[in-house]
Amino acid sequence: MILLDTSALLWLEGGHRRVRVLASGHQPLYMSPATLLELQILREAGRIRLRAGSVASLAHDDRWLLDEPPAGRWFDTALDLTWTRDPFDRLIVAHAQLRGWRLATADKAVLAHLPEAGRLEL
Repeated sequence: MILLDTSALLWLEGGHRRVRVLASGHQPLYMSPATLLELQILREAGRIRLRAGSVASLAHDDRWLLDEPPAGRWFDTALDLTWTRDPFDRLIVAHAQLRGWRLATADKAVLAHLPEAGRLEL
């Protein structure tokens, strides 16, 4: 199972070449509720535009599923991720770790803190 970080999700939506390995459909892809919130904030700030038109439409795309981990365990896992002050990075990495899934990301700071088995570098 693969959890998409925010950039991976945006690149998939836009058909970017960096995510061709994800577009093959060989492994189930998931998105985090934290990603939805980050996308909405970025959209409201005018930093991104979505082809889907809205974050809600993107959440219901057939290429991935929304996963909703138990909030208490999820946030407890995020408490230990002291290497970042970015709340979205913390929540998305914690989500992947809680589920035992690989995180698809190109974020160098995140990649530096994830074991090989816990990441898919884009």
